[in-house]
Amino acid sequence: MKLQWGWLSPSGHSRSTLTFLLAGVTTLAGCQPNLPETVRSGLVYCSEGSPESFNPQLVTSGTTIDAISQQLYDRLLDINPENGELIPSLAKSWQVSEDGKTYRFRLRSDVQFHQTEYFTPSRPLNAQDVLFTFNRIMQTGHPFHYQGGGNYPFFQSVAWASLVEKVVAESTDSVRFELSRPDSSFLSNLATDFAAILSAEYAEQLLAANTLSRMDSHPVGTGPFRFKEYQKDVLIRYYRHKNYWREPAKPDQLVIDIVPNNARRMAKLFTHECDVVAFPRVAELKLISQRPDVDVQESTSMNVGFWAFNTSKAPFDNAKVRRALAYAINREAILQAVYFGHATAANSVLPPTSWAYNPDLTVQQYDPAIAKALLQEAGYPNGFSMDIWAMPVQRLYNPNALKMAELMQADLAQIGVRASIVSYEWNSFRRKLSDNEHDSVLIGWSADNADPDNFFRPLLSCSAAQTGTNRANWCDENFDRLISQALLTADQKQRRSYYMAAQQYLAEQMPLLSIAHSQRFQAINSDIKGVQINPYGGIALAGAIKDIK
Repeated sequence: MKLQWGWLSPSGHSRSTLTFLLAGVTTLAGCQPNLPETVRSGLVYCSEGSPESFNPQLVTSGTTIDAISQQLYDRLLDINPENGELIPSLAKSWQVSEDGKTYRFRLRSDVQFHQTEYFTPSRPLNAQDVLFTFNRIMQTGHPFHYQGGGNYPFFQSVAWASLVEKVVAESTDSVRFELSRPDSSFLSNLATDFAAILSAEYAEQLLAANTLSRMDSHPVGTGPFRFKEYQKDVLIRYYRHKNYWREPAKPDQLVIDIVPNNARRMAKLFTHECDVVAFPRVAELKLISQRPDVDVQESTSMNVGFWAFNTSKAPFDNAKVRRALAYAINREAILQAVYFGHATAANSVLPPTSWAYNPDLTVQQYDPAIAKALLQEAGYPNGFSMDIWAMPVQRLYNPNALKMAELMQADLAQIGVRASIVSYEWNSFRRKLSDNEHDSVLIGWSADNADPDNFFRPLLSCSAAQTGTNRANWCDENFDRLISQALLTADQKQRRSYYMAAQQYLAEQMPLLSIAHSQRFQAINSDIKGVQINPYGGIALAGAIKDIK
């Protein structure tokens, strides 16, 4: 029966380690399992971790998004990487009502889903696929809603379920979204990697076979590559989607080699077992760039690394304590020792390149004397004990959280605060963090679109405190009111005034200390051209060309 989907770690490695690799010592490469041979036009991308899922709706991890989103899926809209403007994708056009509460999208008629060993589509993309995709997120009675745990962190952080009243298929190629209120970030959120369009027909097949969990482990999308295999913690292999509606992918196949150890990733790059390597350590960029067969790509990225205080615990529920901790940290020393000068100091969670950035913020500079005075006022003249959770993996916004934590530990000791450093294996780290066990955490955020709301609601709103992306567990009605008002108007000048005020309020309340906005780097074999590093969202590999002489 045809169904209608309208239901309401980085390991520490010394400079000498890489120097040996540059000299040709490549035995580390042999420690990883052998990959299948890729054809002449294939591509191998060395990633630092395994995906949490093959469904972008269920994740926020950049490692997962890089591995799956741009490779397997498309969205209704895309973002022009040159200027951040929204452009057509699966939706070829759209209209917005005068009251900002109704959005109509006209779909392309020539978009084919992947044909795989486990699914053969009988029709192109249509409105039912859009309904299935978003009703799964919104409706708790939907048969797929609780697959994967029923947690849709990005959409929950932007209050999607209360915003979207319903999604209606007006015709085979026309979809209408009806909102409960205006939201000027709505279109931008449809262009994020998390808003990938899934196949309703594939879902029908899985429902009939009672194998619903395969939706998220054996993916079917419309993107440039189709899924072939996944060997957990070893590799992912994709094949070119030959019926892709855009220009077909250049590589015949894409292998994602999962190599958590940074030195091993670099060894594989130097022996050409990997074509592209995620997140080369910034401490080693100068050495890496000395190799004539390796190119280091540097690009501007919308991101922020920060130190979040768990405001649901004492003494971090006290703004004076949070401000004292912020005054105690020498961020300039961190920029040099952790980012090696490849980042700018962050005065706000919002990067300076955003149109809503507040350049006139009252910024707290390094001042241990003020920090001690604030602790005295807050009732902690002798300091206190706390922990700093440090990610075990290297991320764009924080290339070495453990090193950063050590520097901060020393700074805090100068004001009588005794800090211990906590870290776990990455998946355990994320799970325990979601369980609210931390006092503070070094983590960060990379933009999914160009709208400033993407930095505020997912990181600091009350709704995000409930879903886990707000690592400060901070819920403040005054702040929520400011960012909510900014969404009710499409006038950029009015929106900017609200966001300017919100940033000043954050500087006063200090639920987190913004530390740095980092550049993004990729290490690529010099015979590879066409790798697209976007300032928003994940890496795109479909245009990569291997130019072997």
